Amino acid sequence: VQPVESGGGSVQPGESLKLSCVASRAIFSVFAPDPWAWYRQVPGKERELVASIASGSVTDYTDSVKGRFTITRNNSRKTVYLQMTNLKPEDTAVYYCNALNTAKQPKYTWGQGTQVTVSS
Repeated sequence: VQPVESGGGSVQPGESLKLSCVASRAIFSVFAPDPWAWYRQVPGKERELVASIASGSVTDYTDSVKGRFTITRNNSRKTVYLQMTNLKPEDTAVYYCNALNTAKQPKYTWGQGTQVTVSS
């Protein structure tokens, strides 16, 4: 039951990217009630929660991306998006998405992720 992330790439500082995360068909029936989140990970560091969106579309962000990243969801398409603007080199990472369980921990097996590289 792995989400499928896409939309990553190599960009220069200040540019934008929009990531997409499509839920596995096996969990379509429970997609809408679950909160979802985007995480990122760089080699040698723990995976970091970047943004989350509740079923009612209330959002939360880690301080380093506030004002630059926007998380949204489309329940009919079973998709979660992460619009990233004014990208910085420190945003370079592999980005993953996952639903959150009642303890606000990742709910499903991790997908492959999508690489974002910000470099001049």
